[in-house]
This record gives sequence, structure tokens and C-alpha cells, in this order.
Amino acid sequence: MARHKEVKNVMEDYVWELLPEVMKKYPHACKCDTCLADIAALALKSLTPKYVVRTNGEIISKTLDLPQFTVSVLMELTKAVEAVLKHPKHENNA
Repeated sequence: MARHKEVKNVMEDYVWELLPEVMKKYPHACKCDTCLADIAALALKSLTPKYVVRTNGEIISKTLDLPQFTVSVLMELTKAVEAVLKHPKHENNA
């Protein structure tokens, strides 16, 4: 029986992993699901995707745990937070 293969953009996981670190610098920023998703999406639009193929259940190694990727992700997340702060898309009561 063939094993299921999965294509994964590991940059997405890395963005979500580093997002809390960036948000600590913006204590008054909205942290609702909509704003956090907008921040992640904006950052990912500016970052080069890093796709891997894996067999179902296989653990992906930390291929992005390199300083140049960390700096790029932190920089794009910071830009995205600033953009969402200026133009949030959530309702005023969020």
C-alpha cells in the first residue's frame, strides 16, 4: 500500500512559531484571531516559501533554524504587525 505524501511549506510553521516573540514588543496590539492571521499572511506573502515533501507521520527537521531565516522572518513579521496596527480588519469590538 502506498504511503501518503504531504507537501508542506515549513515557513508557515516558522512564522507562527516566531509570532509570539514579535507580539511581545507590541503589548497594545490586538491579538484576536483575525489580526494574528492577517499578520501571519502578510509576513508569508513577503517570505520565500520553503516546501518539503514528507511521508505521512514523518517529522520535519528544523531546516529553517538558521540565523538568516530567523532574521528574515522576524523582520517581515515586524512589518506585518505595523501594517495591521494601521489597518486592522476586525470589528471594533474585537
